[in-house]
Amino acid sequence: MGGTSIWHWIVVGLIVVLLFGRGKISDMMGDVAKGIKAFKKGMSEDDTPAKPAQPSEPVRTIDHQNGTTTTTTVSTDHKVG
Repeated sequence: MGGTSIWHWIVVGLIVVLLFGRGKISDMMGDVAKGIKAFKKGMSEDDTPAKPAQPSEPVRTIDHQNGTTTTTTVSTDHKVG
């Protein structure tokens, strides 16, 4: 029990071939290969900004020491690399 011999794997392989057929197995392996290629292509492409840059919006802050209100502009552009 628990030990797997070559005969065990041959029987399992024959059952799989009988259930799915050789055509379906080769089709599934082709789909897996296409998925891996698409994943690698997606990982190798440069990251491009998905949306155009939006204008900066002013942000109001309160200076707690002086009690005055100031307006600053915050940029939303985040460039990496």
